[in-house]
Amino acid sequence: MRIRPRRQLLDLWRAVVAHSYRDGVWVWGGRDGSNSISDAEQLLCLLFPAAEIKAFALDHPDDMAGDTRRALARLGEESDIGTVLVDLIDDYLDRYTGPDGRPTFAAGSYLRSADGAPPTEAQARWEVVDSYSMSLSLCIASLRFLRGFQRFVDGEVRQEARRLRERIPLVAERVSTRLTAAMAGLLRSFVIHTPKVRSPEGREILRTVNQGKDRDAQVLEQLSAALESLRVRAASEVLLAQPLPEADGTDIFDDRLLFECGWAWGIVSTAAAIDFVAADSGTIEGVAATRPHLYFTAVALDGIADLASQRIREMDLLTDEQRALADALQLRAELARGYWSTVARFGNGRWPLEDIPWRTSDGEESDYFSLVVTAILIKDLIHRDSTDDLPRTVAVADQLARRGRITSRLTPADPTAFLHYPGVSLRLEGSEAGGGPLLVWHVPDFVTMMLKRCLQAARLRTSVELRDQLMFLAEAAMDQLDRRQIRDGDAAGLWDAPGWMLRAGQSVPPGPSWFMTERVMECLVVAHATFSRPSLAPESMISRAVDLLSEAEHLLNQEELEVESGDLSPRQTTIDRIRHSLDRARTILRERPGTAYSLAADALTRLDELAYARHDAAR
Repeated sequence: MRIRPRRQLLDLWRAVVAHSYRDGVWVWGGRDGSNSISDAEQLLCLLFPAAEIKAFALDHPDDMAGDTRRALARLGEESDIGTVLVDLIDDYLDRYTGPDGRPTFAAGSYLRSADGAPPTEAQARWEVVDSYSMSLSLCIASLRFLRGFQRFVDGEVRQEARRLRERIPLVAERVSTRLTAAMAGLLRSFVIHTPKVRSPEGREILRTVNQGKDRDAQVLEQLSAALESLRVRAASEVLLAQPLPEADGTDIFDDRLLFECGWAWGIVSTAAAIDFVAADSGTIEGVAATRPHLYFTAVALDGIADLASQRIREMDLLTDEQRALADALQLRAELARGYWSTVARFGNGRWPLEDIPWRTSDGEESDYFSLVVTAILIKDLIHRDSTDDLPRTVAVADQLARRGRITSRLTPADPTAFLHYPGVSLRLEGSEAGGGPLLVWHVPDFVTMMLKRCLQAARLRTSVELRDQLMFLAEAAMDQLDRRQIRDGDAAGLWDAPGWMLRAGQSVPPGPSWFMTERVMECLVVAHATFSRPSLAPESMISRAVDLLSEAEHLLNQEELEVESGDLSPRQTTIDRIRHSLDRARTILRERPGTAYSLAADALTRLDELAYARHDAAR
């Protein structure tokens, strides 16, 4: 299926509004009920494209594109759409702000128990990294919208505009408070895990990285050397919200210990309070085990990437307090990205990443974990603007696409179907605190993660062949998502309808999954950004275009020697047009060598016609 981000995003907007906005009332919740994460995903389906894509901007009604206006027509006229969005942001904040005024991030209905029993009331209030990260993205998108809409209403004289001028700053202040709390929650969820070599976790880490079957002591020495710079930086710079070494018995300076870092599923049990953040103040008790989860690490990295945007800094959306938190989060993102990228490619032979499926330090293994590590590696390559390891990384993605039945056929009762629904089950160690059951977290985003990372990797300046392979994987993933789109009912046009891949006896609850719908939306926004970039310009194509341009310009110079000064004949007009074409080809040579080649080839054809005509006339 071809990926057409503008058309598909507009179709998604129509479907979101048709399902959620009924008789002038926004209906929260979907298949998995209503909670702080699901409702943020639902609202992000509207706000994120509007914040990221200029053609979808909603903060200046007078400049709104026609197709955007038509897609959101159910919300009212252009001037009404902004007001509705302000109402929705305010309503979301009301729903997820506690009586004490502190933002809440409860996962609620997204939580499941390992044995099928429902979570206790206390467990339903556990806050998870997914909620912090999703709220971070929602708050950034909301602030960007509110800042732009404020400028619009400042120039209006209508009574409604005067009310909005007073209301928007209050809503923006509440959004900012939630943003601060989400950033603090992410900081307190970051963990540095230093297991002993002979511990079960240590043995699993060594087993994963030891692809050459070398002695453990040798592998430990090589791994310590590869991670030394990260270890030193983590020990000297990661201080905020981290416990003292004696608090959890770890010492990151000890290179005899193994080392991994990333985000736990929630605030860790040893996390310290952040003194200068009033929204945190240590009132939220951490219960998560001090071990990083691959999925939650990838989710946190995505949220922090929104903070790192240059536009956020230019718009001055962050307070001084938030900038300090953002810098601390950026440091942790760099450490986590560098750690998993290094471990994935460790050694001189086969990469640990190429040993599918990936095995985590708690002994769990899955193709999904291999995909998450691949996704983090791709993020690291993009961050470094490096293509050195991209071919091997794409080969891993290609193998995972086959194993995950994205580019291969799904057979009846195929066990691989569980990757897509209900998804890999992650145990949330520590969630049984207080006497409840052990909770699990289902992640059914295998196909959207594949699609998003392939589209992002396609931005790198690599070979045409490798980019074509990435686009093939992306289009195959889009094929599966097209089959999983809901076709009937009030949720038509949304996701997820995986019924065709389920075993007999399995069923899918009715309604849309905002978890999947929001991730499809993210993929389409990434596709828009990828397609907006200049096309690849291989040196071989540039070289061929230069050769043609050189010949064409030489022949053009010869042709001009035959034209009398002041000649206004059709021949002179043709020569002028050829000159303009060659000037254009020179201008776009580096960005669009194929087009430059075509212009040069066309100029050569017309020059040959002039030469033949002159020769024929002389004969």
